[in-house]
Amino acid sequence: MYSLTEVYKIGRGPSSSHSMGPEYATNDFLKRYPSAFRYEVTLYGSLAMTGKGHLTDFAIMSVFKNRKAEVKFDPDKQDLPHPNTMTFMAYSEGGEKVGEVTYLSIGGGNVTVLGETRTEESAYPFGNFSEWKGYCHDQKIPLYESVYRFEPTIREYLEKVWMTMQGAVRRGVAAEGVLPGKLHVMRKAKRLSLPIAGELDEEKERRMIASYAFAAAEENAGGGTIVTAPTCGACGVLPALLVYFKERNNFSDEKIINALAVAGMIGSVIKTNASVSGAEAGCQAEIGTATSMAAAAVATLFNSNSEEVEYAAEIALEHQLGLTCDPVEGYVQIPCIERNAVAAMRALDSARVARLLCGTRRISFDLIVQTMYETGIDINARYRETSEGGLAANYKFC
Repeated sequence: MYSLTEVYKIGRGPSSSHSMGPEYATNDFLKRYPSAFRYEVTLYGSLAMTGKGHLTDFAIMSVFKNRKAEVKFDPDKQDLPHPNTMTFMAYSEGGEKVGEVTYLSIGGGNVTVLGETRTEESAYPFGNFSEWKGYCHDQKIPLYESVYRFEPTIREYLEKVWMTMQGAVRRGVAAEGVLPGKLHVMRKAKRLSLPIAGELDEEKERRMIASYAFAAAEENAGGGTIVTAPTCGACGVLPALLVYFKERNNFSDEKIINALAVAGMIGSVIKTNASVSGAEAGCQAEIGTATSMAAAAVATLFNSNSEEVEYAAEIALEHQLGLTCDPVEGYVQIPCIERNAVAAMRALDSARVARLLCGTRRISFDLIVQTMYETGIDINARYRETSEGGLAANYKFC
């Protein structure tokens, strides 16, 4: 399991795999071939099918700046090493190819190079949730304490993550108008934040959580600065609950950071043993993981033990199995923004059910992670971030 910096990445939206990843790849390629006369990038698979809506070409060209460069889209190539594959080529002034690298954007802003082994060392000696929980049980420490033991400097980074999440929510709630792109989607976070006369406390709770989830997701869709949790497209789920309970219960920042640590480990378990890429395993890998992370965070905020945290995370992921990734016109807007709000409320429900029924579960978190990945691989490719199936295929402009 890798560092939590692999789960929480701070950057611009709208997509971790389709804009943040390609941006990183472009910077890496320029370091390898800084003096080339001309550059050419070919996008394949999901990157080619939804890259325009996800601003993939814009992200790449923003790094190349004034250099001679061209981005091509090839959605027809088969037998790809990953659904998010892109090949960079560098040429001399005489037209000779001087360099070629194929990158795989594997989700959450993480990129690997085809044929090269990742050199990052694991930050943790655990391979799954069971091993992590077992270690904490033997050491008689809470789950979050193990994070600080193995990543002594991570607390400072999580503080920055928390500040960025709050900033995204605040900006999103204050913003109005239409999001960029031809769908003309209206921002709704501010409208959701407005009080309703006579509403019950429970209704207000759900309205505010939805508002905060919309806020962060709309900031992402607008190209604002957000935190992947675990991806850009699912960035609103976790902040919505953390910000809401910070305000309602006046939780300390330290308590919030501890919840972020546990949530990050849940995301790391899934990244290690499955996937957080919508192009690889459907939206269950993105929103499903975010829901699971958020449920674990809520359980931690309310002092649940490791069994309750595991149960909360398991419930949240289990009931997102089979969720498809079908962004309309390739934009991270419909159904993505609304889905963040629904997922945040599902995460809260999962944590509460786990608290009530802990001791009765029969499914481990590790088992549901394995099941999610197998389900994702079986999902027809049209429903894995290609905009060729589901809502994306059936949507008609109003």
